Amino acid sequence: MKDNTTDQTLCPVARAETEVGDRWTVLVLRELFARSHRFEEIQAQTGATPQMVTARLKKLEEDGLVERRVYNKHPLRHEYHLTEKGEAFFPVLLALRAWGEAWCKSRKEGRAVNYTHLTCGKAAGLGPVCESCGEPIHRNELAAERAPKYQRERDARWEAFKASR
Repeated sequence: MKDNTTDQTLCPVARAETEVGDRWTVLVLRELFARSHRFEEIQAQTGATPQMVTARLKKLEEDGLVERRVYNKHPLRHEYHLTEKGEAFFPVLLALRAWGEAWCKSRKEGRAVNYTHLTCGKAAGLGPVCESCGEPIHRNELAAERAPKYQRERDARWEAFKASR
């Protein structure tokens, strides 16, 4: 929710924080970048309550980062997709990922996601430039592969979510 002081500042960090500045919003965006488009998938992988996911998706849609698309008319169901503005958040997510890999986990754990830079066909690293060829990293030029341990973690969350319903 925007406050009056944010509207009055020229600071881009303060203004950006009003749109993406909480944990659940960033995790919802992570899931959209991971191509989880349905509400249940997003809820299962973020661990957020339905109310939290609803509120974040609604705000992201109002702020122009996400658009809803009907995938079922009876009953009415929507998928959520990133807009151009939402796609532009990818470098921020890459930066959070790089910082998290460097400072929030042990190197022994390995990377959760490994990217291949399709332009050169080699490991992209943590960005913002490819560690193999030195070219800037763009989302549409990356192929993601989850580490087996991370994939099992995500699968377990999905199974636990389905079992709880």
